[in-house]
Amino acid sequence: MSPLKIITRDAMTGPVLEIIGALDYNSATQLRDHLATIVLRPGQHLVLDLAAMEFCDSSGITALIAARNHAHAAQAGIALAAVPPHTLRVLRIVGLDQIFPLYPDSETATRS
Repeated sequence: MSPLKIITRDAMTGPVLEIIGALDYNSATQLRDHLATIVLRPGQHLVLDLAAMEFCDSSGITALIAARNHAHAAQAGIALAAVPPHTLRVLRIVGLDQIFPLYPDSETATRS
């Protein structure tokens, strides 16, 4: 597995974080720390692009929930884009597909 890499870019709707590599016990704090540097304004949308995420364990899922909490604290929205099938399965099992808007790709997510 590849180490976690996070690339941030701006879109019209707000920041997009590309999550690349493994989001797991060893790297979840890296995402949480990165989120602390992201300033969201009310009405913006934070998009997490998971197209290049290779692996996500329970610590990674917890980091995704932390991202949701960060967005909601700022009165902003959040969306997950290009969720890999193995992660989508977990999200559906635990019901998180009901609280995260899911999009096929970040381009679609940033148009909403």
